[in-house]
Order: sequence, then structure tokens, then C-alpha cells
Amino acid sequence: DINTFKYGVANRGASIRIPRDAEKSGRGYMEDRRPAANCDPYRVTQIIMKTTGECLSAETIEAGGKTHTAFVFIKPHANNEKVQALVKEKLTSEGLTVKAEGQIKSNVIDKKKLIDTHYGAIAAKAVMLKPKDLVVQEKSQEEFEKMFGVKWSKVMEDGLVFNAMDGAKKLGISPDELGKKYDALKKGETIIKFGGGFYCGKVDDIYVINGFYMNMRSKFTAPGTSIHYYEVEWPAEKMSWADFRGKLLGPTDPAAAPAGSLREQIYSKWEDLGLKAQPDTGDNGVHASASPFEALAERSNWLRASISKDPFGKALLASGIPLPLLTKEWFSDPSVDFEGGKKSLFDLLEDLDAAACLKKCKEIAVANKSK
Repeated sequence: DINTFKYGVANRGASIRIPRDAEKSGRGYMEDRRPAANCDPYRVTQIIMKTTGECLSAETIEAGGKTHTAFVFIKPHANNEKVQALVKEKLTSEGLTVKAEGQIKSNVIDKKKLIDTHYGAIAAKAVMLKPKDLVVQEKSQEEFEKMFGVKWSKVMEDGLVFNAMDGAKKLGISPDELGKKYDALKKGETIIKFGGGFYCGKVDDIYVINGFYMNMRSKFTAPGTSIHYYEVEWPAEKMSWADFRGKLLGPTDPAAAPAGSLREQIYSKWEDLGLKAQPDTGDNGVHASASPFEALAERSNWLRASISKDPFGKALLASGIPLPLLTKEWFSDPSVDFEGGKKSLFDLLEDLDAAACLKKCKEIAVANKSK
């Protein structure tokens, strides 16, 4: 009985066992045998391992939430020594530590399909997925109707929405020609952002999803081009992820970026920096991860970072999220069931700090466990 204390001489079932030699001599040692010796050793071992594992997992998760690690790179159109110097100075002056940096040439990007993996969801929406397969949130549908004066459900019903590949065929033009038309669209007037890497633009009389991808890929794979990357980290308590993207990096449109942000500086100083043209929404100078989770996915892709050795990666694994789920599904930004509907995984995690990101990842995994 584990709830009843007892002792006895040479009694292996007692809480305290007194050896016979100790009883005879009046001195010696005692054995504290709690829990009692008649317990099931397998159950006890299981409890010990479970408790120890939970403690270690809690420590791993806590550690993973204390540091932010991001992947930043200068896009090919802006990659020169002056911009490299500006970007590094800005990163370090804001208290970020540059763990690693380097160049990745276009032939490597093309051969290893790094840009296709990086823009996996964008590329899928532009080439493989049909509009009916895409999830457009109710709020985005309302914004679409406000911008274009017609309901999203109506244009879908009328067959006026196409992915980039099908859109080019519908218009009777090449993908590159579609890309040029798409680049001429104006944000807030003829193109709308539905979510991370998810855009819809009106080209002539049809609506095209991610029509910019065709031109975008060629910019990264053109002979003689390259990106310059930085793997950076900083204490989560020193700067939120939202401030890292919103204030240090700046929004997608560099013309709307706050003064002093990287994209604003590259936009306003483009001639002094030796760029051939002023940056725009597509060629906005520099890229940075949208969340700690995306940062892990990007570092795994571009730098072949080990998930099981990375602090944030170890925290995800310790949270009960299997490695195959991360690499085979989640890193591709799937639509997941969460809070009553299907949503982009990357959108759900965007701008969250590491600790909050880990917590939400676990909640999403639980919500989709039986899927």
C-alpha cells in the first residue's frame, strides 16, 4: 500500500527496511524503499521516463521561444557591395547578430530549385492549383468586392478567374508577357493581396492568380545573378517579429515603408546604391522571413539547416510535431483546419513571436491530428 508508511527488519515490502545485521548490532544503515518494493517496476519506470521527458521537453520549448532567428537575403536586382554594406550595417545596428552570410549563384538556385521551394505556395498557386482549390477568406472576399465592384463568388461562377499559366493561355500571350502585364498593375486598384504569397490581379477582362511568378523566377535564375544572404538572430524580448518586419525591413511596397527601414533606404537611395531602377513591390530590394516558422523552413531550404539541431526546430519536435509533418507538409504552406475554417498555415503564424508561434503550431497540430 503506497499510502501507508511502515518499517520492518528484513521486510522487502516495507517503506523502510532494516537489515538483520543492523538490528543485531544496533547500528548500521536503513533502506528507504519508497515506493514499496512490491510495485510494478515497468509502471514506475514509465512514470519516471514520462516525467523526465516532459520536463526536458518543457525546457526545450522554453529555450526555443527565447531567441528569434531569421533568413534575410538581398534580391538579385539589388545585390551589390553597396547594398550589402547597407543591409549588414542596419541589421547589426539594430542589435541583430549575423550568424552567417554568403552568396548563392543563379545556377545553384536553378539546379537545386531553391527558388521554387522558397516560393512553393506561390508557384503552386500560379501553375498547379486551380482557383477552385484555393481558399479565399471572407474578409478578403469583401475587400475584393470593394475594389472591383463584383462579388468573388460571381467571378468564380462566371469562370473569370485563372492561375497564371491558364491565364496566359486564355489571353493568348506567353507567361513572360503576362508577367509584364501583371507588373504594371497597381496595388489597391487592379491587384489585391489575399494572403501571404497569394495575389489576384485584373488583367484585361479576367482575374489572374499570382501572375507575377513567371517573371519572378527568371530574375533569380538569370545567368550572372545571385542573392546575398544573412542568417540573423536576436533575443525575442529585445525586438518583436512584427517590428522586425514592419520597422526594420519595411512593408512589401517600398514606397510605403517607414523612414529608415531597409526597403525605404534602398528605395530612396537607389541611384546612389548603383541600382538600375527604383525598387517597386516586386523588386523591393530585400526579403526577410515572415515568422519564426517560415524562417526555419527557409533556412532548411537555402542553407540545409538541421531541424533537429536548430533551437526552434527542436522546440517544434518537443511540442509533439513530427519531423515528416514539418518537412513534407508544413514547409509547403498547406491549408489547415483551424478555428472553424481552412486557412494558410503561414498566414496563421505570420508576425508571431517565437513563443507564441510554438504555441500556435501545437494548437494547429492538435486541430488537424485526425486529418
